[in-house]
Amino acid sequence: MLARMLVLRFSREIVDKPIITNLVRNYNLTFNILKAQIYPRKEGMVVLELRGNRDDFHAGVQYLKDIGVVVESIAQAIRRDEEKCYQCGACTAICPTGALHIQRPEMCVLFESERCSACELCVKACPSRAMIVTFDKNIAMD
Repeated sequence: MLARMLVLRFSREIVDKPIITNLVRNYNLTFNILKAQIYPRKEGMVVLELRGNRDDFHAGVQYLKDIGVVVESIAQAIRRDEEKCYQCGACTAICPTGALHIQRPEMCVLFESERCSACELCVKACPSRAMIVTFDKNIAMD
């Protein structure tokens, strides 16, 4: 599962098209609109979180670019503050991708950031607040 926060900018030529509907229907993606400014027959801008499997996500983003939508990533990432983490494992029970898991027999919590979908569930579950959300406009949409 891949999830990214994106800014979509629509020109006046395509602002009235069912672009988000096509992402859902044709690319099996889900979304959460965080902000939108749409001016009919002028322009539009939508900030959304887009989710789906990696191949569908990339195909959907390519569709957006092909029809003239400017796609900007304001991707979020999760990082762990090693000094705050006391290895309780609360985050491992909630992590849907397995990016956080317990290494046995040592019983230490490992964080594989490349497997992380940035869903933020671990941030809410962490009693020591060691899991931190970071925003970076330059994170690639891989």
